[in-house]
Formats: sequence, structure tokens, C-alpha cells
Amino acid sequence: MQPLKRKGRQIRQDPRPARPLVYERLSDPILVRRAQDGDAKALAALCERHAPRVERLASHVLADPEDARDAAQEALAKLCIRLRQYRGEAQFATWLHRLVVNTCHDVGCRQRVRHCEPLEGDERAARDGDPAREADLSELRQELAAELAGLSHEQASVVVLKDALGFSFAEISERSGMPVGTAKCYAHRARAGLRARLTDEHAA
Repeated sequence: MQPLKRKGRQIRQDPRPARPLVYERLSDPILVRRAQDGDAKALAALCERHAPRVERLASHVLADPEDARDAAQEALAKLCIRLRQYRGEAQFATWLHRLVVNTCHDVGCRQRVRHCEPLEGDERAARDGDPAREADLSELRQELAAELAGLSHEQASVVVLKDALGFSFAEISERSGMPVGTAKCYAHRARAGLRARLTDEHAA
């Protein structure tokens, strides 16, 4: 007769208390995934983490401090709206960089159009004493701003950075992530397209 086996005594273990999630310690991919799933705290942590970088980039792209602040705020707002469109084909920092540069381009174009609008009732004498010439230049600036808005984001960004803000192609490459040769190609195509369209309009 075999002796009876004693059943092992089961020791109850209380589950460990759930620790609060420290969002500041989470990586970008985790924050992005949680934010895309509707976690508002993850989205807030993502914006707070990258806000200084967004502000620095905007201040490099736009010379006017107020325009840079507006662009930074607008870029962060777009981040909140468009994050669900991010599919991870590139690193999040690269995707955000492009978003900020494109936003700076949009803000810069709006400001140029606004500055080129003729003032109603402005009866001040033209600087060179030729009102007709000033009117022609004002019209040309408005046409140029409108044509810039019709370019691709890449071409318009390069033209604005190079010709309007005075950046070198090396600086444009560093800030946009595109090769120097690509930036030069975009600038050449954009300038040629602008010249052709403006020439055709005036010839017509």
C-alpha cells in the first residue's frame, strides 16, 4: 500500500500594485503608438518633448521671430491633428522635421502675400518718385507669391530658404535632410518654372 501523497500547499501571492506610467521615460515610438490609440497624455508628452526642437528649427528657417513662433505653434497643432497619418516609414523626428519646414513655408508665403497687398488709401509718394513703377513691382510680388504657392513643397521650401532667407545649399541640406544635389535641382527647376510662368503671363 502506497502512502498518500500530500498536496502541496498553495501560497497565495497578492498581485503587485500597478505602477503609474511615467510618460516622460517612454520612447518616441511608444508615445506615438499610444497617442494614435487616443492616449491624450502620450500626445501631450510627445508635444512637450519636441516643442523646443520645433521652436529652434522654426527660428532657423524664418528670420522674423514672430513668424517663427507662429510657425512653431502651428506645427505643433498640425502634429496633434496629423499624427494618425504617420505610418512609421521614416523616423518620427524626420517626419516632424518635414512637417515643421512645410509649416514654415506656409507661414512665410502668407506673410509675403500679406506684405505685398497694396494699402487702401495709401497716398504716400513712391521712394523713387515713380508710382507706376512701384505699382508694377507690387503686382509682380503678388504674382510671385501666388506662383510660389503653386510649387511643390520641396521646390518652394528650397527657393524660400535659398533666395528669400539666404541659406546655403549645405544649410538647406542639413535642415531638410535632402542631399545638396537634390536641393540644387529643386532650386533650378523652381526658378525656371517661375520665370516661365511669369514671362508667359506678362507676354499674354
